[in-house]
Amino acid sequence: MAARLVTALGALLAFVMMAPVAQANAGMPLATCIRAAHAGESAAAMLAHPDGFDCTTKQRRWGAGDFWVLSQPLPATQATLVRSVSLYQQSATIHVLYADGAIRRVAFDHRDAWRHLKLGAVFEVAIPAHAARPVRLLWQIRGAANTRGILLSPNLATPAQSQRHEVGLAALYAAFAGVCASLLISNLALWRSLRQRFQPPYCAMVACLMVYGLSTSGVLGPLLRMDNNQRLLLNMMLLATTLFLAIAFARSFFGLPVLSRRMRYVADAVMAYLLAISATYALLMPWHSVILDRLVTFGFAAGLSLTVPVIWGAWRARLPYVRTFALAWGVPVMVAGLRIGQALGLIGWSFWVDNSTLIAMVMEAVTSAMVIAWRIKLISQERDAAREKESLALRLADCDPLTGLLNRRALLREVLASGSMAPRLLILVDIDHFRQVNDALGHDGGDEVLRNFARTLQAAAPPDALVARLGGEEFAVISPSQTTILPDRLLDAIRGTRMPFDLRVTASLGSSIGYLEDESDWTRLYREADRALYVAKNAGRDRARWAQAA
Repeated sequence: MAARLVTALGALLAFVMMAPVAQANAGMPLATCIRAAHAGESAAAMLAHPDGFDCTTKQRRWGAGDFWVLSQPLPATQATLVRSVSLYQQSATIHVLYADGAIRRVAFDHRDAWRHLKLGAVFEVAIPAHAARPVRLLWQIRGAANTRGILLSPNLATPAQSQRHEVGLAALYAAFAGVCASLLISNLALWRSLRQRFQPPYCAMVACLMVYGLSTSGVLGPLLRMDNNQRLLLNMMLLATTLFLAIAFARSFFGLPVLSRRMRYVADAVMAYLLAISATYALLMPWHSVILDRLVTFGFAAGLSLTVPVIWGAWRARLPYVRTFALAWGVPVMVAGLRIGQALGLIGWSFWVDNSTLIAMVMEAVTSAMVIAWRIKLISQERDAAREKESLALRLADCDPLTGLLNRRALLREVLASGSMAPRLLILVDIDHFRQVNDALGHDGGDEVLRNFARTLQAAAPPDALVARLGGEEFAVISPSQTTILPDRLLDAIRGTRMPFDLRVTASLGSSIGYLEDESDWTRLYREADRALYVAKNAGRDRARWAQAA
């Protein structure tokens, strides 16, 4: 995970560094003037009488409709390409006025605009070749939605400038794709192994962001020969879905300690509104395009406003990763504020603001990945601690606390769980006259005798044998039946064990061989070994006896 994050951060750095390079080589900007278009007007008349154009009113104030856009007089230049930002419109025709009075035109509509779409979602049209040089450009825009403008960032560029711009943007979007792919692959792998609830919405958010990058960069247009207006609608749908998934991720990632039930209801309402208004926008555009655009912008603003209570709640909950998460969301919130300001016409269009969503969302995704890695580390630590406690609890439940041997319940479970179909040897071992040991040494001394006795049995028993303390001074050893000499070996080991204060301790053993497939077999075998044990005690103790064959 750490290696993938380093890769993602490197790609992000390249992404940010290449953005100004791509913008710097865009070409020579052109100043323009606007005039509403009416039926029967011709390009020649507009070029002949430019005094009717408005050069001061902001484009967005003209509303939706058809327009003429006239450029400033063109300087003598070797530029042969006309570039402008892709916008929602039905068709565009560029009329070129030459020094000899000739007028040539290039036209396209939203269905075949992909032929002129370049990286950065920029329309690029070659100026038709002519003997005289071009002196002015006139755009005839039909069906402009004018939610961002009528004609944005027109400029003249040479083929060399266009090529440098394409290379810069290719590096920019390739870095973006690399960041998203790295995050998506690593987090899908983590989700497959950890299955945390917050991982699917995060992975879906990154995947949606990748598709949004393909669409907003203009790549999908030529690649799929896509209607440009549909591509722009897809951009908006993908951006709304990305924000929807970001809210879903935060809602699942933090949960009730951070988000109160009331805030969770608010988040659900915002998510529902985002889906509803984005679907309405896609279905109804360009009907009342400005109103629809404002409603969508309101949904984005509402979604972003949720970051304040989320970060505040995380801060109050004293989550260890809250500062990193605040940083992860801080940059996208500020950048999204610029986008909202641009959507409302409070700030003008620029390459940086238009592409800030990609940069900000990549920063959010990378930083959120760090938070996820941190959260997963904490989850792993908590899970390991819980497993260790559970294992310790199981060991304590299964072990005799004094000697560390298995207890009766654990012995029976281990025997029946082994699934062995071979006969087993059960040896019951009982310390002789243990009450006298307690009387002589006291209970602490008696406990030490029991511990030494247990260690002796474990050392003398085969590696595959089970040794348990059944209670008091009674022990049991279960081993494969082939080791029939085991009772005598245990007796010799007990006789040779040095006990506290050189006290001589002996034991009596009763043995029986049989199958242990269920509890009834255990009951029968235990009863036979117990009878043999009493025979050994009645015969004078410090000896071993076998159960009599039935």
